[in-house]
Amino acid sequence: MTPNEKATQLFAEGYNCSQSLLASRAGQFGLSAENALKVSAAFGGGLGRQGEVCGAVSGALMVIGLAHGQTTPQQKEAKEHTYQLTRRFIAEFTNRKGSIQCRDLLGCRLDTPEGLQQAQEQSLFKTVCPQLVAEASQILDEILNEN
Repeated sequence: MTPNEKATQLFAEGYNCSQSLLASRAGQFGLSAENALKVSAAFGGGLGRQGEVCGAVSGALMVIGLAHGQTTPQQKEAKEHTYQLTRRFIAEFTNRKGSIQCRDLLGCRLDTPEGLQQAQEQSLFKTVCPQLVAEASQILDEILNEN
């Protein structure tokens, strides 16, 4: 199973968008699936259903950090490279989807009872979110394969 397929499967199983992206690739970087799921748990729904940065984006950026991030303060080139890849990911996701903000992508606010109800009634978590997970995963692969 490819990481893209794994991300989509994890989301379909009930993990949030951020968990799905990070856990689909965690093993490649020595991070256990359990720890990946735990560390990314609070990022779904745009940071705990606040409608901020899409959890799929957050999860993908965590993977970029695992792949290229600095591990000491002296690794300034790694830090800059990670930031460059982060900006590139965000630009590409925004180009394809119009925003990185959960509330904009879903067209409702998850931090209000009315907005959450709207998302549930319109099945946005089953229609829009899987597409966002898949798109974020695809962009992530493109960036990782080039770097």
